[in-house]
Amino acid sequence: MKFIIGEKKEMTQFFDATGTVHPATRIFVGKVVVTQVKTIENDGYTAVQVGFGVQKKDRMKKPFIGHIKDLGDFKYVKEFRVSPEEIDSYKVGDEILLENFIAGDMITVSGISKGKGFQGGVKRHGFHGGRRSHGQKHSEREPGSIGAGGIQRVLKGTRMAGRMGGNRITVKNLKVLSIDSASGELLLGGAVPGRRGTLLEITATA
Repeated sequence: MKFIIGEKKEMTQFFDATGTVHPATRIFVGKVVVTQVKTIENDGYTAVQVGFGVQKKDRMKKPFIGHIKDLGDFKYVKEFRVSPEEIDSYKVGDEILLENFIAGDMITVSGISKGKGFQGGVKRHGFHGGRRSHGQKHSEREPGSIGAGGIQRVLKGTRMAGRMGGNRITVKNLKVLSIDSASGELLLGGAVPGRRGTLLEITATA
């Protein structure tokens, strides 16, 4: 299984060999180091924990410093499940290389979407709003009726205005367009969740 962590940089354009333009996202992938290998015997499941990014030492908790020891001053730590057959190929201190991916690979990207604050039903759920006919003066963006006949309450799960965004989003089947090992950048076709600087978990699509 191939996996890595990166930070979203920006969207751009990519021209292929035929001159066709593709929307693309630049992702910075720096040094990614294995900080822990979890096994069935010790943890009940198999997974690889990796560290990424740089954090000031005085902002790190002492238990975390003791956990990563001298592997680096990591800002993020993420975990990827791997099969029991693959777990023996990972050791603490190993670096996960960008070269594991090649152009043409199909991958899955997960990250936290942009927070959009408190939004109404039209933006949050795609409601059509009220009619624009005669006598409908202030109902263009209203949600409409929220009740159910005779029960005198609003049912749980009714779609209404509220906080929008800030959710974990997974996008599948994105294509690797190019890899620049010198600058540590990965170029993916299409859009990925989040703003600039969002942490992204990248795995090869099974």
